Amino acid sequence: MERSKTALLSTNKLLLIAGTGWLFDAMDVGLLSFILAALKQDWGLTPSQLGWIGSVNSIGMAVGAFLFGIYADKKGRKSAFLFTLLMFSIASGLSAFAWGLGSLLVLRFFIGMGLGGELPVASTLVSESVEPEVRGRIVVLLESFWAVGWILAALIAYFLIPLPAVGWRGAMILCAIPAFYALYLRFNLPDSQSYQHQNSYAQKEPVIKKIQSLLSNSFRRQTIMLWIVWFCVVFSYYGMFLWLPSVMMLKGFDMVKSFGYILMMTLAQLPGYFTVAWLIERVGRKWVLIAYLLGTLISAYLFGIADSINQLLISGALLSFFNLGAWGAMYAYTPEQYSTNIRATGAGMAASIGRIGGILGPLMVGFLMANQVGVSMIFALFSLSILVAILAILLLGKETKQTRLC
Repeated sequence: MERSKTALLSTNKLLLIAGTGWLFDAMDVGLLSFILAALKQDWGLTPSQLGWIGSVNSIGMAVGAFLFGIYADKKGRKSAFLFTLLMFSIASGLSAFAWGLGSLLVLRFFIGMGLGGELPVASTLVSESVEPEVRGRIVVLLESFWAVGWILAALIAYFLIPLPAVGWRGAMILCAIPAFYALYLRFNLPDSQSYQHQNSYAQKEPVIKKIQSLLSNSFRRQTIMLWIVWFCVVFSYYGMFLWLPSVMMLKGFDMVKSFGYILMMTLAQLPGYFTVAWLIERVGRKWVLIAYLLGTLISAYLFGIADSINQLLISGALLSFFNLGAWGAMYAYTPEQYSTNIRATGAGMAASIGRIGGILGPLMVGFLMANQVGVSMIFALFSLSILVAILAILLLGKETKQTRLC
């Protein structure tokens, strides 16, 4: 009994520590969507230029997920988590002083590297540190901190960005706070016991051999499945959510009203995560992920064709509920596909492939908007990409509920 209480306290502490880092990441990504709308007014940027700001962030995330996934398998999950958190927070703070599009793009690349590296490493660390019976639920609860970060971003955008004394630059300075949190974590974050118990040969295994293992007979099926799912989900997420404030403004609302409506939609993310956390150990990873992606597909299509404020709010809330719930299931599902020696590399590679979708999504929206393509057609394309992800899971996915990681 005493041992189970100790394990629970340890799990809760790890969840809080890693989740707070996840919260800061989400706050930055959430603020970026609002900052795009503010920059359009302040700097007079075109839709294509705004698309590049979102895409260069994803380019950095692709590089970071790949490099730091490999780094975490060689040097440890804790070291990679701290380094990426520090990189992202310092670059975020510096971006408040960007003097033009070029300098902002460079800093967004480094912010993206930190973000892209931290997220798969954090989910791997938590997956390896908790018991199989609760692993899925804990990883989804870790992901739920993303919703809290988005809510904070929406609050900052609604109350602070419109103030002349604060603006988008003041909002970015707030994103430097995690640098101090990283110093605290240096002394309080435990590393993964699975990683520590791994033999030294596995840790020194050449990078090319780790990557080859992902496509070996043992792991090829799940690797292909994850790459397709991550690409399609990230493509649609960044294409839709980074452009939400701008889409609301295109539908006739001013900036402050748009930010307020999106704050209301964002609140639906939390019940999306919590319902997945409850279902994932009962129904399993595969079918929960499929169900929430199907909900995403339908609500994205409905948001695209919505033409009244009630339709926008309802479909937008459903989109937040299902899409972010699907992200929680995806992060729980991904590390469970691989063995310890290649787990962070595999999760990082899947996230890296996904970030290529994150590069193309915002660029596609900017290009289509510049060519007068309607919002309904754009969101229909995102629904189609989600359909491809669902088919990949149906055909290639296997259930990993409560399996013991090796």
